[in-house]
Amino acid sequence: MVSRVMVAGLAALLCAAAGWVYLQKPRSLSADDLAAMYQSPLPAPDGPLTVFHLGHSLVGRDMPAMLAQMAGHDHASQLGWGTPLRAHWDPDEPIQGFETENAHAHYRDAKEALESGEFDTFVLTEMVEIEAAIDHFESPIYLGKWVRAAREGNPDIRTFLYESWHDLNDPQGWLNRLDLDPARYWEGVLLAQGMANLPEGGPVYVIPAGRVMAELVRRIENGPGVDGVTSRDDFFVRLEDGSLDTIHLNDLGAYLVALTHYAVLYQRSPEGLPRQFDRADGTPANAPGPELAKLMQATVWDVSSGLTITGIPRD
Repeated sequence: MVSRVMVAGLAALLCAAAGWVYLQKPRSLSADDLAAMYQSPLPAPDGPLTVFHLGHSLVGRDMPAMLAQMAGHDHASQLGWGTPLRAHWDPDEPIQGFETENAHAHYRDAKEALESGEFDTFVLTEMVEIEAAIDHFESPIYLGKWVRAAREGNPDIRTFLYESWHDLNDPQGWLNRLDLDPARYWEGVLLAQGMANLPEGGPVYVIPAGRVMAELVRRIENGPGVDGVTSRDDFFVRLEDGSLDTIHLNDLGAYLVALTHYAVLYQRSPEGLPRQFDRADGTPANAPGPELAKLMQATVWDVSSGLTITGIPRD
């Protein structure tokens, strides 16, 4: 009888301990501690980078290809469809669209590529819905795992989080989410928790594509339009039946995101860059008109250079 009581008591203690561990909040940097990590800007690169992209269809093939043409650098990637960082990391989790998205000459296995030490820049992004990624796919943990792996392969590697966007029809409001999500998800959870347990090696900087997109859309929609572009819809794919793909960008959108990557990775204004680049398959992309290109380039620099989390020195 006594032994049964002891066993029952031990079981209760173990359950209580497990419950206590479960209920503990993940370690997280405060807003002030997070901001302090970015007070010293990242030194600008002294030449073309070698860039590895990890993500999904909001990275795609065309945006990295345009970026590589802008900068004259080499790149590789591992992509999927709506793929969380956990699925890229865990070999037992399927990556939807893997065969399709990686059927190109710039594919490399992500772990092998980072382990090789051949890359000096690592750009990763998380799936959207970002809130679901955090709640169900342990995003901060896997951000930390990928950054550690990159730094083990090359201790001097530059690491960047690519902040993307949500569906145009998001019930919270598309622009509203682009305004709120950096503080409440991308930085406030993903970086604050992910970097809380990272070893020395500097912060993970941010490529603020979502915020750039929001500012550009406001500038366009608050006026008469520029070079025939009048609304946010003009940056997204039109399907064969004429309906709008409300999440994937067309060539104009890819150009905007490539400009944002260029500005942050190279700490250089994209103003004056060419308008015309090729897609990943070598075909000419649809280029923005001259005034739209100027507006896009200026907006990218206005937003990116004004945020310390990009690593760009403030004037």
